[in-house]
Amino acid sequence: MKTLLKRWWLRIALLAVLAPGFVFGCEWWVAKRAEGRCLDDVNAMPEAPVALVLGTAAHVAGGWSNYFFKYRIEAAAALFKAGKVKALIVSGDNGTHSYDEPTDMKLALMKLGVPTEKIVCDYAGFRTLDSVVRAKEVFGQQRVIFVSQRFHNARAIYLARAFGMEAFGLDAKDVPVALSVKTYLREKLACVKAVLDVNVLGTRPKFLGEKVNVPLE
Repeated sequence: MKTLLKRWWLRIALLAVLAPGFVFGCEWWVAKRAEGRCLDDVNAMPEAPVALVLGTAAHVAGGWSNYFFKYRIEAAAALFKAGKVKALIVSGDNGTHSYDEPTDMKLALMKLGVPTEKIVCDYAGFRTLDSVVRAKEVFGQQRVIFVSQRFHNARAIYLARAFGMEAFGLDAKDVPVALSVKTYLREKLACVKAVLDVNVLGTRPKFLGEKVNVPLE
């Protein structure tokens, strides 16, 4: 019995030592694959046919504005107005009738002067991998600019390159960590999931469907 307990505690101790290293290793590898491809200056961004705005809720608990959302929308509008892209794909979760990230993003962009006909909604961007793969296989894009915060762009670029796409990221303004500790902690595990999805699990989007034309003229 004592031998079994000793082995059990040794396994726990080994896991406690190795797990943080694996998490930080995945985070480092994701950042390495995106190195030099994330920029916060619209004028320095290379051109691409489209930008893919990665989804998040417009509001947080209590009905307060979500600054992750606000800053992404502002960055995407600036990118379009600078002539760096010809259209925007807004990709997010629309899992229920009462929750519709893409439509919220589209309306916010329209308020900032982006023409409605230049905004295409992807209603099946349930997670970042879905948004990335669908940009290629449903919306026909091989070269994209992601619009999100830096940590999110890096993961999207990692996924895009794994699926044979050329990608860059326009880094929207960061939200102070103190205002969203859970988001930043969750991102560490999201990097692990991204590495496993690509290299171990072979994860595919929840939905694909028919091809969608993006207005580039």
